[in-house]
Amino acid sequence: MMSPMSLSKTRTSFYRRLYVAGLIDAGIATSVPALVEASGMPRRTAQDTLGALGELDIVCEFEQSAGERHQIGHYVIRDWGPIDARWVAANLDSMAATLGYPAPSS
Repeated sequence: MMSPMSLSKTRTSFYRRLYVAGLIDAGIATSVPALVEASGMPRRTAQDTLGALGELDIVCEFEQSAGERHQIGHYVIRDWGPIDARWVAANLDSMAATLGYPAPSS
């Protein structure tokens, strides 16, 4: 991976999306508050990144918890599209370091 100073906005955005999808898929952070806590990114960035996963053909869906109301539940990656989920899982720590986020703890 590269240092944060040498990353373009395009690459940073791409890595951030993969990082968020990886956190969700690993069960580390499956809600917006959990993403904010795990990554330190602002809430709005976490929300925008979740919304942008579809641009990479990553299917991320919110699952409502049984018997709950008012958006109580968690996010799940249903399909990684053209992205290799194994590569993302293997490089989650590197992406976190590149983006300046704390290393994920599973």
